[in-house]
Amino acid sequence: MPAIYPFRAVQYNNGRGDVSALVAPPYDVLSAAQKAALLAKDAANVVSIDLPHVPPKELGPQKAYEEAAQRLEQMLAGGMLCRREKPAIFVYRQTFMIDGKEYQRTGVACTVEAVPFGPREGGGVLPHEQTFSGPKADRKALMEATATQLSPIFGLHPDDHGHATAVVRKVCDSRDPDMTADLGDGVTHEVWTVEDDATINAYRDALAGEDIFIADGHHRYNTALNYLAALEEKGAVPADHPARRTMFVLVSMSDPGLYIGPTHRVLGGMSGYSIDAFQKAAEGILDIEPCDNDPEKFDREIAHFAAKGIENVVGIMDFATGLCFCGYPATPDPLEDRFPEKPRAWRTLDVAIVQHLIVEEICEPQLNDGEAVTWAFPHSIKEVIEIGRGAETGAGGGSGFAQLAVIVRPTPMDAVRDVSHANELMPQKSTFFFPKLATGLFINPLA
Repeated sequence: MPAIYPFRAVQYNNGRGDVSALVAPPYDVLSAAQKAALLAKDAANVVSIDLPHVPPKELGPQKAYEEAAQRLEQMLAGGMLCRREKPAIFVYRQTFMIDGKEYQRTGVACTVEAVPFGPREGGGVLPHEQTFSGPKADRKALMEATATQLSPIFGLHPDDHGHATAVVRKVCDSRDPDMTADLGDGVTHEVWTVEDDATINAYRDALAGEDIFIADGHHRYNTALNYLAALEEKGAVPADHPARRTMFVLVSMSDPGLYIGPTHRVLGGMSGYSIDAFQKAAEGILDIEPCDNDPEKFDREIAHFAAKGIENVVGIMDFATGLCFCGYPATPDPLEDRFPEKPRAWRTLDVAIVQHLIVEEICEPQLNDGEAVTWAFPHSIKEVIEIGRGAETGAGGGSGFAQLAVIVRPTPMDAVRDVSHANELMPQKSTFFFPKLATGLFINPLA
């Protein structure tokens, strides 16, 4: 494990009480309308700083980032935001419901030594997904303007014996939380501030030698490394400089509240697409069978085919006709010839099959004259349908966009671990760890 540290966080309300109106979901899941709704609750909501440019999938105008930095300075000067005097770590618990069952996921906010991606002696920081250049440019511009890391990176660590989990649960059981938030989405956020050396050292010892797997925040960690590199180009950066550390919330892989949801694909922009053309182009590559024409029943239909021992079953929906199908590769391990160097755990990911088989072998070459398709990445069937109706959501979309939906199952945790340990990267948007971490509970100054 790279070294972990307490830090002097910047917080609302001196880190106490209910901050529901002031915190926000992460920048990359918010639309312009959702941003406006948060600011309508309180103009000082952190989204006014963390999301200066919508959508944040590309670099915005420099003025937007400068105005975000000015708002941050004004809130610090006016006392809306305050920096802690003493460094601390923060136990962070989220309580939520999935299919009628209550989950509690508990982690620790701290800063982690900013080291390059990859295995290293004593534990490294391991990515599991590829990244896009646009969001990294957006986050770097914001970090340079504010000299601040506004939202934490979500990291996982093995904790096979549960020692770290025992430390954080002891804190939760000891007293009421110092800070709470409820964003109205069914998730309760609770934070306990921990300043005593004994607890901090016990937590640090529990993580000794472990790898950190980035669950969410690859773009932000890349940005932190690039920010540090830019400082080093200008001159010596002291060993204790805040930019050498990056804010994480670390969660044990053995935590019973750890939940991974699916990230579906909606494809559009294909000049030669129709469902008939797609089926013809897929012959010999993908077996496609009709199923119940109700997208809400895809889970059941996919499970039916998977129960026969078929790997990589996905749901397929044509927006023009409403027809639904289940599809699966026509041959076992169909990416082996193209990617023989990749581990089988990578080649048999549903999301790898979608990207490299369905999109790159069917959609782009045969239905779009070799040009790239346009993507959206919804997490629920409801959002898939919204995008199909022309909505722009935090996952993408827009009027006239949607042609084909591909419905996938959640990526298993074992696959995340296996692919990361193999030092390989999954396709973009391979995992959806639910719930997202809130932004604004703790902010990490880099100056």
